[in-house]
Amino acid sequence: MPIRAVLWDIDDTIFDYSGADRIGMRKHLETEGLPGGYASHEQALNAWKSITDVHWARMAAGETDFQGQRRGRVRSFLGRDLSDEEADSWFGRHTAHYEAAWSLFPDTVPVLDRLAGDFRHAVLSNSSIHSQDRKLRELGVRDCFEAVVCAVELGVSKPAAGAFHAACEALALDPHEVAYVGDEPDIDAAGAVAAGMTGIWLDRGGRGGRPELVRITALDQLPGLLAGNTRFGAPDTFG
Repeated sequence: MPIRAVLWDIDDTIFDYSGADRIGMRKHLETEGLPGGYASHEQALNAWKSITDVHWARMAAGETDFQGQRRGRVRSFLGRDLSDEEADSWFGRHTAHYEAAWSLFPDTVPVLDRLAGDFRHAVLSNSSIHSQDRKLRELGVRDCFEAVVCAVELGVSKPAAGAFHAACEALALDPHEVAYVGDEPDIDAAGAVAAGMTGIWLDRGGRGGRPELVRITALDQLPGLLAGNTRFGAPDTFG
Protein backbone atom coordinates (compact mmCIF):
# COMPACT_ATOMS: atom_id res chain seq x y z
CA MET A 1 0.00 0.00 0.00
CA PRO A 2 1.36 3.48 -0.83
CA ILE A 3 1.78 6.21 1.75
CA ARG A 4 -1.40 8.27 1.67
CA ALA A 5 -0.86 10.70 4.54
CA VAL A 6 1.91 12.43 6.47
CA LEU A 7 1.52 12.75 10.22
CA TRP A 8 3.59 15.56 11.72
CA ASP A 9 5.18 16.39 15.02
CA ILE A 10 5.08 20.15 15.73
CA ASP A 11 7.73 21.33 18.18
CA ASP A 12 11.24 21.41 16.69
CA THR A 13 9.87 19.75 13.54
CA ILE A 14 7.79 22.38 11.77
CA PHE A 15 7.88 24.98 14.57
CA ASP A 16 11.16 26.28 16.06
CA TYR A 17 10.21 25.56 19.66
CA SER A 18 13.76 25.53 21.03
CA GLY A 19 14.59 28.83 19.40
CA ALA A 20 11.42 30.53 20.62
CA ASP A 21 11.76 29.09 24.11
CA ARG A 22 15.36 30.23 24.40
CA ILE A 23 14.67 33.74 23.09
CA GLY A 24 11.59 34.05 25.25
CA MET A 25 13.34 32.86 28.41
CA ARG A 26 16.31 35.18 27.84
CA LYS A 27 13.96 38.16 27.58
CA HIS A 28 12.05 36.95 30.62
CA LEU A 29 15.24 36.73 32.67
CA GLU A 30 16.34 40.15 31.51
CA THR A 31 13.04 41.50 32.83
CA GLU A 32 12.77 39.42 36.01
CA GLY A 33 16.44 39.24 36.89
CA LEU A 34 18.74 36.22 37.02
CA PRO A 35 17.61 33.78 39.74
CA GLY A 36 20.00 32.91 42.50
CA GLY A 37 22.25 29.93 41.83
CA TYR A 38 23.03 30.84 38.22
CA ALA A 39 26.28 32.55 37.32
CA SER A 40 25.16 33.67 33.86
CA HIS A 41 22.17 33.84 31.54
CA GLU A 42 23.73 31.07 29.45
CA GLN A 43 23.93 28.74 32.44
CA ALA A 44 20.33 29.53 33.33
CA LEU A 45 19.11 28.93 29.77
CA ASN A 46 20.86 25.57 29.61
CA ALA A 47 19.38 24.61 32.97
CA TRP A 48 15.89 25.62 31.79
CA LYS A 49 16.20 23.35 28.76
CA SER A 50 17.36 20.38 30.86
CA ILE A 51 14.58 20.95 33.40
CA THR A 52 12.02 21.21 30.60
CA ASP A 53 13.14 17.85 29.17
CA VAL A 54 12.81 16.20 32.59
CA HIS A 55 9.31 17.49 33.27
CA TRP A 56 8.02 16.75 29.75
CA ALA A 57 9.23 13.17 30.25
CA ARG A 58 7.37 13.05 33.58
CA MET A 59 4.18 14.14 31.84
CA ALA A 60 4.63 11.59 29.06
CA ALA A 61 5.04 8.89 31.73
CA GLY A 62 1.78 9.94 33.38
CA GLU A 63 3.49 11.28 36.52
CA THR A 64 2.01 14.77 36.13
CA ASP A 65 -0.43 16.66 33.93
CA PHE A 66 0.14 19.52 31.49
CA GLN A 67 -0.23 22.28 34.06
CA GLY A 68 1.74 20.27 36.58
CA GLN A 69 4.76 20.00 34.30
CA ARG A 70 4.73 23.78 33.84
CA ARG A 71 4.63 24.37 37.57
CA GLY A 72 7.30 21.74 38.13
CA ARG A 73 9.61 23.41 35.63
CA VAL A 74 9.28 26.77 37.38
CA ARG A 75 9.86 25.34 40.87
CA SER A 76 12.87 23.30 39.73
CA PHE A 77 14.36 26.25 37.86
CA LEU A 78 13.91 28.76 40.68
CA GLY A 79 14.69 26.28 43.43
CA ARG A 80 11.74 27.51 45.48
CA ASP A 81 8.56 25.92 46.78
CA LEU A 82 6.11 28.27 45.07
CA SER A 83 2.34 28.05 45.34
CA ASP A 84 0.45 27.01 42.21
CA GLU A 85 -0.64 30.62 41.70
CA GLU A 86 2.92 31.94 41.99
CA ALA A 87 4.26 29.32 39.59
CA ASP A 88 1.46 29.97 37.09
CA SER A 89 2.09 33.71 37.22
CA TRP A 90 5.83 33.32 36.64
CA PHE A 91 5.26 30.92 33.75
CA GLY A 92 2.63 33.21 32.27
CA ARG A 93 5.07 36.11 32.18
CA HIS A 94 7.58 33.87 30.41
CA THR A 95 4.90 32.74 27.95
CA ALA A 96 4.33 36.29 26.74
CA HIS A 97 7.99 36.55 25.67
CA TYR A 98 8.02 33.01 24.27
CA GLU A 99 4.95 33.57 22.10
CA ALA A 100 6.39 36.81 20.75
CA ALA A 101 9.27 34.71 19.36
CA TRP A 102 7.13 32.05 17.65
CA SER A 103 8.17 31.14 14.11
CA LEU A 104 8.01 28.23 11.70
CA PHE A 105 11.20 26.81 10.28
CA PRO A 106 11.87 28.34 6.85
CA ASP A 107 11.40 24.99 5.10
CA THR A 108 7.97 24.26 6.64
CA VAL A 109 5.54 26.13 4.39
CA PRO A 110 7.34 25.33 1.11
CA VAL A 111 7.24 21.60 1.89
CA LEU A 112 3.62 21.63 3.04
CA ASP A 113 2.75 23.40 -0.22
CA ARG A 114 4.71 20.89 -2.31
CA LEU A 115 3.05 17.90 -0.64
CA ALA A 116 -0.47 19.34 -0.44
CA GLY A 117 -1.80 17.80 -3.65
CA ASP A 118 -0.36 14.33 -3.10
CA PHE A 119 -0.78 13.56 0.59
CA ARG A 120 -3.22 14.18 3.41
CA HIS A 121 -1.80 15.79 6.53
CA ALA A 122 -2.43 15.67 10.27
CA VAL A 123 -0.58 16.36 13.51
CA LEU A 124 0.29 14.18 16.49
CA SER A 125 1.85 16.04 19.42
CA ASN A 126 2.71 15.17 23.00
CA SER A 127 1.35 18.55 24.10
CA SER A 128 -2.25 19.77 24.55
CA ILE A 129 -4.82 20.59 21.88
CA HIS A 130 -5.35 24.05 23.36
CA SER A 131 -1.68 24.88 23.04
CA GLN A 132 -0.99 23.29 19.67
CA ASP A 133 -4.17 24.21 17.82
CA ARG A 134 -3.73 27.84 18.84
CA LYS A 135 -0.07 27.75 17.83
CA LEU A 136 -0.85 26.42 14.36
CA ARG A 137 -3.55 29.06 13.88
CA GLU A 138 -1.29 31.89 15.00
CA LEU A 139 1.41 30.67 12.61
CA GLY A 140 -1.07 30.44 9.73
CA VAL A 141 -0.84 26.72 8.94
CA ARG A 142 -3.77 25.15 10.83
CA ASP A 143 -5.73 24.69 7.59
CA CYS A 144 -2.95 22.47 6.22
CA PHE A 145 -3.93 19.68 8.63
CA GLU A 146 -7.12 17.62 8.70
CA ALA A 147 -6.71 16.77 12.36
CA VAL A 148 -4.63 17.77 15.36
CA VAL A 149 -4.31 14.92 17.87
CA CYS A 150 -2.63 15.62 21.22
CA ALA A 151 -1.47 13.37 24.03
CA VAL A 152 -2.92 15.43 26.88
CA GLU A 153 -6.46 14.80 25.63
CA LEU A 154 -5.75 11.24 24.47
CA GLY A 155 -4.31 10.16 27.78
CA VAL A 156 -1.45 8.38 25.99
CA SER A 157 1.80 9.84 24.69
CA LYS A 158 4.33 9.01 21.99
CA PRO A 159 6.13 6.64 21.70
CA ALA A 160 3.23 4.43 22.82
CA ALA A 161 1.58 2.79 19.83
CA GLY A 162 -1.83 3.92 21.03
CA ALA A 163 -0.96 7.55 20.37
CA PHE A 164 0.07 6.85 16.77
CA HIS A 165 -2.93 4.61 16.17
CA ALA A 166 -5.31 7.29 17.46
CA ALA A 167 -3.93 9.72 14.90
CA CYS A 168 -4.31 7.12 12.14
CA GLU A 169 -7.90 6.57 13.24
CA ALA A 170 -8.53 10.31 12.96
CA LEU A 171 -7.51 10.00 9.31
CA ALA A 172 -9.41 6.70 8.84
CA LEU A 173 -6.21 5.12 7.53
CA ASP A 174 -4.25 2.04 8.50
CA PRO A 175 -0.82 2.65 10.07
CA HIS A 176 1.04 1.31 7.05
CA GLU A 177 -0.59 4.03 4.93
CA VAL A 178 0.88 6.83 7.07
CA ALA A 179 4.37 8.29 7.45
CA TYR A 180 5.31 10.10 10.64
CA VAL A 181 7.88 12.93 10.65
CA GLY A 182 9.44 14.14 13.90
CA ASP A 183 12.68 15.41 15.40
CA GLU A 184 13.11 12.76 18.10
CA PRO A 185 14.62 9.45 16.94
CA ASP A 186 13.06 7.32 19.70
CA ILE A 187 9.82 9.13 20.55
CA ASP A 188 8.94 9.96 16.95
CA ALA A 189 10.61 7.79 14.29
CA ALA A 190 11.20 4.57 16.22
CA GLY A 191 7.84 4.90 17.96
CA ALA A 192 6.08 5.23 14.62
CA VAL A 193 7.87 2.21 13.21
CA ALA A 194 6.90 0.12 16.25
CA ALA A 195 3.29 1.20 15.66
CA GLY A 196 3.38 -0.13 12.08
CA MET A 197 3.98 3.19 10.34
CA THR A 198 6.83 4.58 8.30
CA GLY A 199 8.88 6.63 10.77
CA ILE A 200 11.06 9.45 9.46
CA TRP A 201 13.58 11.13 11.75
CA LEU A 202 14.12 14.82 11.00
CA ASP A 203 17.70 15.19 12.20
CA ARG A 204 18.12 18.94 11.76
CA GLY A 205 21.28 18.97 13.84
CA GLY A 206 22.96 16.23 11.83
CA ARG A 207 23.51 14.02 14.86
CA GLY A 208 23.26 10.76 12.96
CA GLY A 209 24.16 7.58 14.76
CA ARG A 210 20.87 5.75 14.21
CA PRO A 211 21.44 3.78 11.00
CA GLU A 212 18.30 1.69 11.50
CA LEU A 213 16.08 4.77 11.07
CA VAL A 214 14.97 6.58 7.94
CA ARG A 215 16.62 9.97 8.36
CA ILE A 216 16.45 13.36 6.69
CA THR A 217 18.31 16.48 7.74
CA ALA A 218 15.88 19.06 6.32
CA LEU A 219 12.24 19.05 5.26
CA ASP A 220 13.08 19.86 1.64
CA GLN A 221 14.36 16.27 1.39
CA LEU A 222 10.95 14.86 2.33
CA PRO A 223 9.11 15.16 -1.05
CA GLY A 224 11.86 13.23 -2.82
CA LEU A 225 11.86 10.58 -0.13
CA LEU A 226 8.10 10.13 -0.32
CA ALA A 227 8.16 10.03 -4.12
CA GLY A 228 11.00 7.52 -4.42
CA ASN A 229 10.15 3.96 -5.36
CA THR A 230 13.54 2.35 -4.78
CA ARG A 231 15.11 3.74 -1.63
CA PHE A 232 12.00 4.73 0.27
CA GLY A 233 12.22 3.17 3.70
CA ALA A 234 15.96 2.62 3.50
CA PRO A 235 17.72 3.55 6.74
CA ASP A 236 19.79 6.75 6.91
CA THR A 237 18.60 7.86 3.47
CA PHE A 238 19.96 11.40 3.65
CA GLY A 239 22.87 13.20 5.26
